[in-house]
Amino acid sequence: MAFWSHPSSIIDEGAQIGEATKIWHFCHIMGSARIGEHCSLGQNVFVGASVAIGNHVKIQNNVSVYEGVVLEDYVFCGPSMVFTNVRTPRSEVPRNTKSDYGTTRVKRGASIGANATVVCGVTIGRNAFVGAGAVVTKDVPDNALVAGVPAKRIGWACDCGVPLKRSDSIWRCPDCSRRYAQASETELRAVK
Repeated sequence: MAFWSHPSSIIDEGAQIGEATKIWHFCHIMGSARIGEHCSLGQNVFVGASVAIGNHVKIQNNVSVYEGVVLEDYVFCGPSMVFTNVRTPRSEVPRNTKSDYGTTRVKRGASIGANATVVCGVTIGRNAFVGAGAVVTKDVPDNALVAGVPAKRIGWACDCGVPLKRSDSIWRCPDCSRRYAQASETELRAVK
């Protein structure tokens, strides 16, 4: 099965779209974008030039993935969340060349909640969880649970996405029973 797109969507020549990906109503995919297999792009999603999207990525309605953004496998982007790509935007002084863009990387398995904003130039770690409405202005560690304006770590998230509970020196998942030890303020390690 090739990819599927709704007839109202525009896919520019040269875009690469993987097997079994679904592109819903009113999307626009720019010509040099690369989208992996088994992805889902909700209504009104824009994917900019040279954007790289991995496999099994879910992008909800009204999200623009601008040039300079890289989404690794299994990333979730909630409804109406925002990526920026220019560090110092101005209308009077155009800044729309590759050298003006900051690279933003969202690592494998990370989730970004509805209406969150991710300022360009940051990395969101593996299996990290960004709360709804957060404004991410600096890197987010792997498995970190961040929220607020600006986003701050308020806990840790399991690889399965559930917030972890602390018991003595061990962080435990109440859903899947995985266990983690906090190695530092920015690092969590799985334990057996």
